[in-house]
Amino acid sequence: MKLNFKKIGESGPPILILHGLFGSLDNWISIAKALAENHFIVYIIDQRNHGQSPHSEDFNYSLMADDLKEFILEHSIKNPVVIGHSMGGKTVMQFACKYPELTEKLIVVDISPAYYPVHHHEIIDALFSLHLDEIKNRNEAEEQLSHKIKDVGVRQFLLKNLYRKNEHQFAWRFNLPTIAKNIEEVGKALFNEALFEKPTLFMGGTQSNYITENNENLIYKHFPNAQIRMVQGAGHWIHAETPEIFLEICLNFIK
Repeated sequence: MKLNFKKIGESGPPILILHGLFGSLDNWISIAKALAENHFIVYIIDQRNHGQSPHSEDFNYSLMADDLKEFILEHSIKNPVVIGHSMGGKTVMQFACKYPELTEKLIVVDISPAYYPVHHHEIIDALFSLHLDEIKNRNEAEEQLSHKIKDVGVRQFLLKNLYRKNEHQFAWRFNLPTIAKNIEEVGKALFNEALFEKPTLFMGGTQSNYITENNENLIYKHFPNAQIRMVQGAGHWIHAETPEIFLEICLNFIK
């Protein structure tokens, strides 16, 4: 699958970044520009069924890891640092363990190799309830979503995916039916034999519950050369909430 991407930076070692569920490469443009200013070439990538990458009825981490392998080989990228947030973190963990020869270092943002119970039903129900053929603008879309999604930040994050398909019709960039049908895949644990022995950084937010002390043994089982850094006061979107700290930790680890 040919993934949509944006390349930022003219020279330097390569960094690849994968977004989370219902996200897109647009969520990472600011971080990518900052990394490029530190002399890296940064590829921010839309995963399958997200952003402007192709839609498919097939959706699981093994396929998404293979998508990333195909991307690296197609663009002749050598020894990249690979960064993934949330769902993207699950993808890059799978990728690094399947294809360690294609990964120099790994950064996993606010997710662990553990199984996570499905907790997106409320968002999916709200997205399906939006009458895309009736809304005239984004304000109407937000008004409808506000009845089911109370968090303004979550609504704004989701609405970044809304676009005008034609003069009379809005649509979602992400493939909502396929994501909904395969939502159990998103929380799946890393496969039991998975092992990546190169340097790995797990970065979590102290206000998030995705990386806890209970996950540490599992992290070190699969990633024996891992370090875990928790960012005080940050939630799930560390890169958006505390970008300066996020960048400092990443650059110290990469360099």
